[in-house]
Amino acid sequence: MKGASKEFTRRDFGKAAGALAVAGLLASCASIVGPRRVELSQSRLQAGLERRFPLNNRLLELFDVRLTHPRVTIQPETDRVALTLDVSVAPPFVRQSWNGTLAVSGHLVLDAPRNAVFMQDTHVDRFEIANMEGGRARDLERAADLLVNQLVRDLPVYSFRPEDLRYAGVQFVPTRLETAPGALFVTLEPVR
Repeated sequence: MKGASKEFTRRDFGKAAGALAVAGLLASCASIVGPRRVELSQSRLQAGLERRFPLNNRLLELFDVRLTHPRVTIQPETDRVALTLDVSVAPPFVRQSWNGTLAVSGHLVLDAPRNAVFMQDTHVDRFEIANMEGGRARDLERAADLLVNQLVRDLPVYSFRPEDLRYAGVQFVPTRLETAPGALFVTLEPVR
């Protein structure tokens, strides 16, 4: 019995030493692994946005607005991103609705606490509603900026998954964003 007890102790010691070696290796990786640059293609951004739509909102208690079919375009020359949406507008409790398009653009910013990319400083580039009478169309056009600011403010253009921010046992955080033709490049730095 005593021999088996010593053998068991030697195995435990070997396992503990191996675990300590692995932990030491991972700790040293954190100091060795530097920043990473990750590409977010336009098609990847598009796929992420499509999962968040349709969006419904009541605007100024006058119109029910439904936004669908987002189409994202990266504009590297102005360091902005454009978003074109199909719009359906209807007064509450009325069966009539009008359809059109809404195009907005904004600067992209990283929100590290939420691990996401958001649009900021948005503005309406184009807002067209077909077959709506002049007075209602003007009212809706004036309210379009309000609608955009309400909806886009909390709409991430891209959200990082937890596994996107781990590499070689090291936790990363997004720190820098660059626009390029057809893609965004995000710099990820190890958490220190």
